[in-house]
Amino acid sequence: MANQDTTRRETLSMTGLRSVSRRDVLKGMAVVAGAAAVPTILAACSSGATTAPASVAPPASVVPPASVAPASAAGVTGTVTVGSNHSDASEVKGMTAINAAFIAANPGVTVTMNPVDHNTFQNQIGAYLQGTPEDDFTWFSGYRMRFFASKGLTTAIDDVWAKVSSNFTGAFATAVTADDGKVYGIPVDYYPWAVFYRKSVFSDKGYTIPATWADFKTLCTKMQTDGLIPITFGDKDGWPAMGTFDILDLRLNGYDFHTQLLTGKQKWTDAKVTTVFQKWAEIMPFHDKTYAGLTWEKACDTLIQKKSGMFMFGLFLTGEFSSTGTPADLADLDFFPFPAMGTQYDAENALDAPIDIWMVSAKSPTLQADLDAAKAYMEFWSKGSTQLLMFQNQPGFIPTANDADSSSYDPLTKKAVQIVSQAKKITQFLDRDSRPDFAGANGMQAFLQKFLANPTQDTTALQAEIQAYWEALPPATV
Repeated sequence: MANQDTTRRETLSMTGLRSVSRRDVLKGMAVVAGAAAVPTILAACSSGATTAPASVAPPASVVPPASVAPASAAGVTGTVTVGSNHSDASEVKGMTAINAAFIAANPGVTVTMNPVDHNTFQNQIGAYLQGTPEDDFTWFSGYRMRFFASKGLTTAIDDVWAKVSSNFTGAFATAVTADDGKVYGIPVDYYPWAVFYRKSVFSDKGYTIPATWADFKTLCTKMQTDGLIPITFGDKDGWPAMGTFDILDLRLNGYDFHTQLLTGKQKWTDAKVTTVFQKWAEIMPFHDKTYAGLTWEKACDTLIQKKSGMFMFGLFLTGEFSSTGTPADLADLDFFPFPAMGTQYDAENALDAPIDIWMVSAKSPTLQADLDAAKAYMEFWSKGSTQLLMFQNQPGFIPTANDADSSSYDPLTKKAVQIVSQAKKITQFLDRDSRPDFAGANGMQAFLQKFLANPTQDTTALQAEIQAYWEALPPATV
């Protein structure tokens, strides 16, 4: 069963620049230039043959950008082989600049890399990591990272993290820490989920940002009275509803319960899950009634057209504003964190903000010889100046490093940085924080749609069905 990250199209753009799909943002990774073959299948995610990636030739020469001052080479020499998820032209340009800057800082090191499309890699990563992977590669934080770490297919980088951890918030640190307490990744970019709205609509109607659940429902009622759809929503593709489940569970039950629930350490029959569904039912009357037939883009269009008041979604919705609306529409867009629910977990300020990371493989045939260079490359990615080289070419990738120069950020990006910096816990979205075969179309997507079709139902039977589905899954394999 193909994971939804590989099939859904979600547009991402921070400005009027080229739109990027969320599938692009949630990239997998690739094989090095000159590799003879692409690895075979990722058992947990693939349901059939994959398409061979288009060839992407590495640049003939790499010239370090003048704006990047070389750092001390610290005696690092050798070659680092890099698996890159960045196959779009703007991303290749960003990687070219980053690799040039790394070489300038480490003149004794050679970097070899080649991008391969995301779908091919994500469908084949299990076999890839068990075969002859490259030294460093890009992947996802959260469950996806922890799973491969637990299988011994990636290398812990606690020594690197000890040098760079002060450049990241505690929430980012949690996102790259595996079940064994060791660190396995460097977080490099992210985007948050929040409640989006039009500033002019709030100003014209005299609405105020809701701070509490009661405020939120009161605002929804007022919007409905004013002829607006209070909460636009489109779940035709199955996955968008996961964002609402995530934030309600985080606010009501906390980060620990939520992440344990998604990995089978808590039961779906728990009364805490019942409370999530009950609270969701309280606001379902304020959702777009045609949600089941709407893609997220069509739902977003109602916000652009000022037919709806709010949209609980990811920052990548700005791409729809760029492609369908006007520059003025995009400039009018704003967001606020999901309101407090009156529990002890409000203080966590937890939210979905999927994080992409760099990792070191365990079975690279050249890793023993390349380890110093591979770790130096990881350390280089921890710098805000490195991450900005990608952001400057692909504004959808918001840097994670504390020292990233935010002067070039647009207002929404700056606000996204602020909201994520205040989060004590960050989750990766339900389909990243759980098994792909549980989160997919036959699993949680279908169960959430069953709930949404009758939100006032007694969910006891539904929760039992979800738990039974989890328990019937075969052991997770690579």
